[in-house]
Amino acid sequence: MKILVVSDNHGDRDCLVDLVNHYEGQVDALFHCGDSELEPTDELWQKFIVVQGNCDFYDEFPKTVTKKVGDQVIYMTHGHLANVRMGLTTLALQAEEAGATIALFGHTHVLGAERHNNILFVNPGSIRLPRGPVQEKTYAIIESTPEQYLVQYYNKEHQPLERLKATFTK
Repeated sequence: MKILVVSDNHGDRDCLVDLVNHYEGQVDALFHCGDSELEPTDELWQKFIVVQGNCDFYDEFPKTVTKKVGDQVIYMTHGHLANVRMGLTTLALQAEEAGATIALFGHTHVLGAERHNNILFVNPGSIRLPRGPVQEKTYAIIESTPEQYLVQYYNKEHQPLERLKATFTK
């Protein structure tokens, strides 16, 4: 199983079109963690699984999504309603309740990947407005094998950021 995760493009539609053009057929699913600021009727949403962010003012977007991809159960939310700026406790409880093996979120614009209680938590960072110590516009690709998860971050030009690669044993 291989998925692409992006978040917080804040109106930059072209970067999402570029991701679709570059990765369609190479990944099993495209996930968008919210704050696209695009219309819910945009044809791009036929390609992405998407949730509503705090800057998305359309109730047509769901606040959370639980989706099975391969043998993984993926729980996604933007993160503001789970108060992710203060920690992952609420998100962890939500993901556990959903039966998730992977939890995706955005909101902070700070990339990160960690594993707790058999759940992999991934924030892809922001593809438009990065914050935190890594000032690169990023997205993530998560690959799941029977033994491990591989999380690789990429810059907007699709170059892997080797220093931002993490492996987690299952």
